Amino acid sequence: MIQVQRVSKWFGGQGSPGGGGGGIVAVDDVSFTIPAGQCVGVLGPNGAGKTTTIRMITGYLPPSAGAIRVNNLDTINDSIGARRTIGYLPESTPLYPEMRVRDYLFFRARLYGLARREAKAGVGAAIERCWLKDVAHRRVGQLSKGYKQRVGLAGTLVHSPPVLILDEPTSGLDPTQIRETRSLIKDLAENRTVLVSSHILPEIEATCDRVLIIARGRLRADGAPSALVRQVQHAFAHTVEVQTSPGGREKIHRALAGLPGVVGVQLSGDGSNEQWSRFVVTPTPEASDVREPIGITLAGMGVVCRELRRAEPTLEQVFMRVIESDERRAAAEARAAGGSAAA
Repeated sequence: MIQVQRVSKWFGGQGSPGGGGGGIVAVDDVSFTIPAGQCVGVLGPNGAGKTTTIRMITGYLPPSAGAIRVNNLDTINDSIGARRTIGYLPESTPLYPEMRVRDYLFFRARLYGLARREAKAGVGAAIERCWLKDVAHRRVGQLSKGYKQRVGLAGTLVHSPPVLILDEPTSGLDPTQIRETRSLIKDLAENRTVLVSSHILPEIEATCDRVLIIARGRLRADGAPSALVRQVQHAFAHTVEVQTSPGGREKIHRALAGLPGVVGVQLSGDGSNEQWSRFVVTPTPEASDVREPIGITLAGMGVVCRELRRAEPTLEQVFMRVIESDERRAAAEARAAGGSAAA
């Protein structure tokens, strides 16, 4: 439903920065395909290229290189046709506060080229789907932020597009409104392809089937939230708190360090508590979870254990690791470039 093939976008200069044009790279050789019926979240720090990528998919910006197809329509060669298949909600919802909700939605439907009868049906369906019946005759400017966001979403639905692209759809909403909007997006994703850009990671984790992480204009990670979390499970250690006797701490440390599947054991804290000690045990990537051998070992030693838990990684931790890795890569590239210039 959405095909992004080796797309780049740069601003300024006469050509590709890599080719000596001197431009600023916003998106750098990004490729991905989103099949029909999938809900995909786009994550990235500020300035990563998320919004630029979305604007190219919607046809608001042309790519500097590469090609984009939406519903098998090229966004350059058949820009109008591609746009007709998209419902786009930008971060700042475009509303006319002096218009009544139903009139505004009818106006949006006519802009999409719907005939009067089709527009009326589309507006009725959008009002029903976005829970706007109670405010359909009120002026948009009189509505709360949450209702305005619903009106914006309804405006993307009046022409029944097969693709929805939502940029920060819950920005500025309170927790209740966020929950309502999240529920609405999940409902809409049942029979549409949805692309959501957001900096609220729990929202993406709860809503989307797949996550794209963009940093410095490049696609750095792509997969289901659960799959991305599994990739870094080995990096999250186990916490063990045990009762220790004088001189027993070192013995326990050696026993834990000698277990198969363990690559490191550290004493947590300053070790001043002589009765209880907390250890952090890091497993190998292959082992991942070594709670059972830890428990068996401690029981065999007659050691009292009052805590044994494994830290569960989250999408937020995956995101931070990807971004930190990208920052290290950028620093290494800068050092290499500096060395080449000096030479």
